[in-house]
Amino acid sequence: MKTKMNQIMLCIAFLSFGCSKPIAAEDTANLSTGLAPGKQMVATALGRVTTVVHPGMLHSAADFTRMTTKVNAGAQPWLDGWNKLVANGRSAATYVPRPVDTIVRGRAASGRGENYILACQDAAAAYQNALRWKIKGDAACGANAVAIMNAWAVKCKYIDGDSNKQLAAGLQGYQWANAAEIMRGYSGWSAADFAAFKNFMLNVYYPVSSDFLNRHNNTCGTHYWLNWDMSNLCTVLAIGILCDDVAKINYAIDYYQHSGTGTAYIGRVTTATYPNGMDQAQEAGRDQGHATMEVPLFGTFCQMLYNQGQNFFDYNPWSHVNPPLLGVSEYIAAYNINTTNTVPFTTYNNCENSNQTVISSGGRGNIRPGWELVYNYYVKVKGKTATYTTQFAEKVRPEGGGGDYGPNSGGYDQLGFGTLTFSR
Repeated sequence: MKTKMNQIMLCIAFLSFGCSKPIAAEDTANLSTGLAPGKQMVATALGRVTTVVHPGMLHSAADFTRMTTKVNAGAQPWLDGWNKLVANGRSAATYVPRPVDTIVRGRAASGRGENYILACQDAAAAYQNALRWKIKGDAACGANAVAIMNAWAVKCKYIDGDSNKQLAAGLQGYQWANAAEIMRGYSGWSAADFAAFKNFMLNVYYPVSSDFLNRHNNTCGTHYWLNWDMSNLCTVLAIGILCDDVAKINYAIDYYQHSGTGTAYIGRVTTATYPNGMDQAQEAGRDQGHATMEVPLFGTFCQMLYNQGQNFFDYNPWSHVNPPLLGVSEYIAAYNINTTNTVPFTTYNNCENSNQTVISSGGRGNIRPGWELVYNYYVKVKGKTATYTTQFAEKVRPEGGGGDYGPNSGGYDQLGFGTLTFSR
């Protein structure tokens, strides 16, 4: 995540007229199917949010009712998902937070050493404790979720480092906000402490993520990889929901649909589209460890907006075979589920003329949680066929979360536990 992203901007959609995004030539590899080439944009823009729904980030009130009902009934796969959560030490009511006054990621001018993994671990713990309280009424876990968040709100004042501090903001900002959204209304969280936590999000995380999206450190728009842009967009969106700030929510909507100067604009979230329904993952030519980040982050963005009444899961303005999230999920899953699978790859350049000519096999077979969200929406809710997304979800099931996929930052890049929270 520390190097530049290399990708080609295929098309910019102007508001005043339609624009066709090219579809790559039909692939002759073993995953190809036939479809006519690219079509003109046919979908109109989605609306704007005027009223904020709570709970309304990754999980709605109906979602929590389903989780509780299924877990209490011992139904599968929810029970396996619940047991995976309980087995994670970060979900325990005895977990002790380790807040710091300054989060450091990358090389800080002050000479401070990196410590951002503490925020990774504690944000995951707050979310996991919050789930245990919300689903099963575990009072001790509820109290601990609030204690973790209160500790950070009091102690932490700043995110420092080189440009990588923006990853610290993007990847953990939305996670903290989701934990707080679950605990919203909890009787043991005083109004003053809840307000302090919202100020922590507004004063520590939001300025870093907002500045990144607006300036990209004064680089050209496609300099940075998608995980940088999408994670920071998720953080701005989540803070907007948490703080009932419709301007921030609508900023995220507009950025994705129309105005984004970086790689989380819909016209750049994929680098090629193929007749077999796949969309080339932007980081596929980099390595698969990072490519597999795209689905959890993109899915998080769509899910949070879905719970605010904006369906970007199905938003498909160029009328491709699949909307972008499903297309890129099928692409990444196919390449990583089985080494005998081949997928097409189109050479692309970024705005600095940095080329990638072949798909990377580095980290192939990497496992991350995040496919349950995509699988359950498109297959279980919409009734679509998603062969490779389905296979990948089955391979990871039951999904774990932070702490289940290694001790380093990559193990905390997503909240996880989708088998429990998203199964239908």
